[in-house]
Amino acid sequence: MSLRTFRRDTITKPVFKWASRIMPEISETERDAIEAGTVWWDRELFTGDPDWEKLLAMPAAKLSAEEQDFMHGPVRELCAMVDDWKINWEQCDLPREVWDFLREKKFFGMIIPKQYGGLGFSNTAHSEVVRTVSSCSVVAGVTVMVPNSLGPSELLMHFGTDEQRDYWLPRLADGREIPCFALTSPEAGSDAAAMADTGVVEYGEREGKRVLGVRLNFHKRYITLGPIATVAGLAFKMYDPENHLGRGEELGITVALLPMSTPGVRHGERHIPQFTHFQNGPLYGEDVFLPLDLILGGEKQIGEGWKMLMTALAAGRGISLPAQSAAAAAICARSAGAYARVRNQFDVPIGMFEGIRKPLADIAANIYQIDAARRLTIAALDEGHRPSVISAIMKLHATERMRDSVGKAMDIHGGKAIIDGPRNYLGSQFRSAPIGVTVEGANILTRNLMIFGQGAVRSHPYMLKEMLALSDEDEAKGLDAFDKVVWGHVGHLFAVLWRAFVRGWSGGRIGPAPAEAAMPGYWKQLSRHAAAFALLADLSLLTLGGALRRKEMISARLGDILSEVYLLGAVLKRFEAEGQHEEDRPIVDYVMRGGQGRIAGAFAGVLDNLPSRWVAFLVRLVAFPAGISAPAPSDELTSTVAETLMKDSPQRDRLTPDIYLGEGREEHPLKDLERAFRYVTAAEPIEKKMRDMHVRDLEEARGKGVISEAEFTQLAEAKAAVDRVIAVDAFPMEEISPIAAQHRRKKTMRDRRSARSDAAQ
Repeated sequence: MSLRTFRRDTITKPVFKWASRIMPEISETERDAIEAGTVWWDRELFTGDPDWEKLLAMPAAKLSAEEQDFMHGPVRELCAMVDDWKINWEQCDLPREVWDFLREKKFFGMIIPKQYGGLGFSNTAHSEVVRTVSSCSVVAGVTVMVPNSLGPSELLMHFGTDEQRDYWLPRLADGREIPCFALTSPEAGSDAAAMADTGVVEYGEREGKRVLGVRLNFHKRYITLGPIATVAGLAFKMYDPENHLGRGEELGITVALLPMSTPGVRHGERHIPQFTHFQNGPLYGEDVFLPLDLILGGEKQIGEGWKMLMTALAAGRGISLPAQSAAAAAICARSAGAYARVRNQFDVPIGMFEGIRKPLADIAANIYQIDAARRLTIAALDEGHRPSVISAIMKLHATERMRDSVGKAMDIHGGKAIIDGPRNYLGSQFRSAPIGVTVEGANILTRNLMIFGQGAVRSHPYMLKEMLALSDEDEAKGLDAFDKVVWGHVGHLFAVLWRAFVRGWSGGRIGPAPAEAAMPGYWKQLSRHAAAFALLADLSLLTLGGALRRKEMISARLGDILSEVYLLGAVLKRFEAEGQHEEDRPIVDYVMRGGQGRIAGAFAGVLDNLPSRWVAFLVRLVAFPAGISAPAPSDELTSTVAETLMKDSPQRDRLTPDIYLGEGREEHPLKDLERAFRYVTAAEPIEKKMRDMHVRDLEEARGKGVISEAEFTQLAEAKAAVDRVIAVDAFPMEEISPIAAQHRRKKTMRDRRSARSDAAQ
């Protein structure tokens, strides 16, 4: 003890004072955000030595028999009921029969336990349902998603009182109540703590009795389901100027259960998000009185609203938005590959052009990676983890890769995709892509501030403990706690330095990889990058301290490295878990090479811009003695991956499972595309025979006996199917223009008057 005391007072104390100056203070809001959720695989990544065997041993996400029946029954029925064109351009809402079906089949109560009348489904089922429904209609997907993610149901199950759960959850499960969550306000978007919505503790009238409650005044916007909601989870800042509760004046952000029928509440107006007509709009409240028993969680949860929100946000970020992104990416992969095969230019399928093959390969890689990471993340959620950092990674990268896929699919389709109408199966995905990127934490904010900024504090094995010790009001107690932690951190830093050195100087050949892994080289490279990341992260934090907050571009690049290591690990795990399908190896190669290139770019960006040049020199010397290589897929590999989407094969089905392709509908554009794709691929040998005989015209080929009558019919059917696919919609001017319709009515009236005049004469 005397040696430790000597160390603390002579060595640790100067370090403590220095660190106190450079480390940022933790606000209450930041502390709530950091403490929310749990730490999972992100901690392994920050150690610099992730246990890959542990990752592979994690059980895969899977559906129960009951959940599978729901997917094959009500989910497919719902998809067949929905006409996305009519919803967005004619009805501007889901039809009444769809709303009734959603209530009847308890789509709004998927996550609510059976004891409360819900379906009690797993996170995996939640994700798969949202994914399939979103593949048929973004509007329907959002409508199903919101009540099951960040809404009163999620918060009630975690924080509600027994009385609140017993009353509200059954009503939410069967659709008697339609929920929304009201957080964003004009003053507070990404900075939710800046909200100006208030609730003041005072006495008021409730059902003829004088009770203690809160007087609310609020203005919220962008509230999904807000126009039709019957109950809102309302976030506001709570004040008690007369100290009725004995806890001071400022009580902090609080969440209340607000029945929309409460006097003073106004809603019903609608926003139009990118002409994607899910219910979304503003909420207003003026002098709204609520009793304290409608505070979510009761009086003990007053002021805990921010922590509640951060804890529950994992559902939207980790489940719903990645599921919607996976749906859009799968539609893009399925349709772009088929269209590239059936659409000819210069007498060859456009997928034969190398300029088309590159975006096709990117689309194939995106869907493989999004689904790999989505399944890994929901498996973690099903095990009880609530990893806020991993959920932020998923939200950012799933929506960005989805946006990349949609943009490239649009490019491949050309004019087919930009003309709106019932035949266009990509238009709604293109319009809605920015919505997923923007909501539940804008991607710019998530990338620049959240992933590494919160991850470094929350997931690092020592950082949070050090910051808490440094911020202790009792300096002596803080110094003692700091002394116990900081020397463990020093040992950790030297261990990371050694790992980075060994793995860097061996070019990644020395490093851990799972036993019997199919691609050990990639695992070892991930181990090398994890060690280099942990070293660079520690030294960046050491030299920049609180200033790293303002170095958003450096923080973003560090977050990119962390994200890529997680996403690439998920890809390798998927390849192993699915049985090492040899035909998937090129896709995995393509994803890994692309990801390694992005990691290299992020490392280079940090090292080129670090203010402390000695740190940049040291990390380059230790981890990248031969320079930072940025591998990229070869042209041959790119072509191989692109072709996976242009072949009618089980592999294509595995890449795009359970998306809606028009089953149960007489007419659907994706149904037409699939039919044409099958016809064209089946007729490929006949077309080859014609090319070999240098005959292009069908009639000529039949006349010369190059093809039989049956083959002629088969090719004619394929051509008709393709013609149907490449056709686009055109509308009478009067149908799309009120001005033209008015002119037509006036002309009709003039013609009638003229006809009557002629008849009279």
